[in-house]
Amino acid sequence: MNTLVMPAADLVAIIVLTAVVYLPRHRRTELVPAFVGVNVGVLAVSMALGSAAASIGLGLGLFGVLSIIRLRSAELSQREIAYYFASLALGLLGGIGVADPALGAGLMALIVLSLVVADHPRLVGRGVRRELVILDRAVPDETRLRAQLEALLGATVVAVDVIRLDLVNDSTHVEVTFRRGELRGPVAAHPVGPRAEVPVR
Repeated sequence: MNTLVMPAADLVAIIVLTAVVYLPRHRRTELVPAFVGVNVGVLAVSMALGSAAASIGLGLGLFGVLSIIRLRSAELSQREIAYYFASLALGLLGGIGVADPALGAGLMALIVLSLVVADHPRLVGRGVRRELVILDRAVPDETRLRAQLEALLGATVVAVDVIRLDLVNDSTHVEVTFRRGELRGPVAAHPVGPRAEVPVR
């Protein structure tokens, strides 16, 4: 029975992390199966390795390999990477087993609680987002660039980081941090998501 305590605690923790914390805040439903699948996969494999008397080093190596594969297969925001690693850590804790189940459950609760606090809207800023925007004109002047981005996004621009200013092809690639309001104008036909490319004329 004791062998099922940590896997059960892991399943509770990943459900709370995804369904209670992540999904209501970010609404990216396509990432929920990824977080849960990775968590349960790591849990199952690490439990199998534990039953085969494999070393903890092998389990940590699995953690690293899975991380590289997932992070190279799709582009994630820094926030999503945090949730992804939390899912991995929960699965690993549940699978390798801890001598004291109370300690293991406490560590899982600590991981979930850390994201509850660190990703809270009051801490990170309600409605603040960072996106890649591509303008189909070269705009070397930052003041003018800010004005165009605010008009495009219908939001207050907090910070602008020009990635590429192409004077030959007349385009500007810019990472913009903005406090989002209701989107309007040309962007309405192009919902702004992570790393969205929004042409402007």
